[in-house]
Amino acid sequence: MLLMAATAACWLIDPYVSLTSQAMIYVLAVVIASCKLDRLESAACAVGAVVALNFFFVPPRWTLAVENREHLIALAVMLAVAIMTSRLATGLRRETQAAIVNEQRARQLQALATSLSTSNSTPEVRTLGQAALALAFPAPVAVAVLDAGGKLPGMADLEPEVQVGLQQCVQEATVCGPGIASGSGRNDWYVPLGERGRVFGAAWIRPADPEDQGGREHAAALTALLAQALWRLDLNASMQAAQGEAQRQEMLNTFLAAISHDLRTPLATILGASSSLQTQRDRLSAEQQSQMLASIATEARYLTTLTDNTLQLARLANPVQDLHRDWESVEEIVGAALARVRPHDPLRRIRSAVPSGLPLLRVDPVLLGQLLINLLDNALKYSEGAVE
Repeated sequence: MLLMAATAACWLIDPYVSLTSQAMIYVLAVVIASCKLDRLESAACAVGAVVALNFFFVPPRWTLAVENREHLIALAVMLAVAIMTSRLATGLRRETQAAIVNEQRARQLQALATSLSTSNSTPEVRTLGQAALALAFPAPVAVAVLDAGGKLPGMADLEPEVQVGLQQCVQEATVCGPGIASGSGRNDWYVPLGERGRVFGAAWIRPADPEDQGGREHAAALTALLAQALWRLDLNASMQAAQGEAQRQEMLNTFLAAISHDLRTPLATILGASSSLQTQRDRLSAEQQSQMLASIATEARYLTTLTDNTLQLARLANPVQDLHRDWESVEEIVGAALARVRPHDPLRRIRSAVPSGLPLLRVDPVLLGQLLINLLDNALKYSEGAVE
């Protein structure tokens, strides 16, 4: 069409211009073809333009013969200029397209990095990575991330060959596929998420073009961002675990310090009273001896309660410890708690009222009874009057 349009234009202006001006019309057609067509088509257009100019306008017309040496040189120069122009224009168009693709890929990498910076879970990172690969490559893609057991879950919908390729890619920690020495026999690309020693999974892309080196590099850049995001989540989890362990140790140290303080006072009282009874019993009156024995009994009961509470707290603090729950009666739990509290202060009157018809509770009776005992002990210690 371009050659026909150029020939028609030259035919219209033939009576008014020289052969050189007509040649410029064909050169313009060759330049336009170079901007729109590929290299072979634009080169064919350049040759066709020289042939058309020679056939229709160079004397003798309607033949390919050239009677004038100057015309032959003009045709040769025109052919060289047309082919060179076609080649330069085609190269420029190719570089322009490559620049546009690189800009789009750079923008995609920036957008993916921004999205991954706010991701808080492995499934979210996997979803973002799969969407980015699907946008960059118009082909089936998949992203598989290693679980806590070191396996690749979520591959049931993939072909067995793809599953094997992903697993091998994770084991080798290298890119596999066409155009790569380690995977020359494969038809797909398998790109690891990470590097050797720190691989979090693998990505699969089909079909793979062995000549598309830029595509391979872009896929590697996308998976590198995914690996960094997964590594960040792994580090955050490790830091949180370390912080939790540090807080647990700090609480344990505080608890031990409080327990040691609570143990020293009654032990000192028991030790002082028992030493006085042992060394100065003959000098003490019967009333003084009774008071010392009563203080020993009171502090011993306090130590017993404190020891029970400490053991139960340690039991509850153990994350792997299961509670021994069973169906228990509320009346029996309350009665057992009162039976243990009454000897602590025989002069204090305790009345309890448990409504009839209460259902059975599936609880740990020891822990619940200990809770009631602690509540009653606090009430007896800090309140005045009877506790109902």
